[in-house]
Amino acid sequence: MSYDPQNIFAKILRGEASSIKVHEDEHTLTIMDVMPQADGHVLVLTKELADEIFALSEAGAAACMLTARKAAIAVKVAFDADGVLVAQYNGHAAGQTVPHVHMHVVPRTDGQPLRRHALSPENPNKLRALAKKIIAAWPA
Repeated sequence: MSYDPQNIFAKILRGEASSIKVHEDEHTLTIMDVMPQADGHVLVLTKELADEIFALSEAGAAACMLTARKAAIAVKVAFDADGVLVAQYNGHAAGQTVPHVHMHVVPRTDGQPLRRHALSPENPNKLRALAKKIIAAWPA
């Protein structure tokens, strides 16, 4: 997989495509996943233009993990989750569908199965309401 500057996350970072923003800092952007596996599923995007973790700088990787940690804390608190799934895929064989480094942060509840990813878009109003809960729980 090689970096495609026309991928959806690159377009979001450039302001050419919309998203529901949860958090932004100098190195990362956290948004709601529009086809979530569970309520509160967010994506942490690196602002560094890298298709896979192997192409990401150490500083970019560290920033992405720090933000993913904060996102995990926020979704755990916001949804009183029993656990949090944090995942990052590299290459088609691993299940990566967008050639831009990003991390999935998904709150988990015991006994509740994950929905299939990329199955159907969630209602944007519901995503905005969920985002407000996560923003309110975002750690300092």
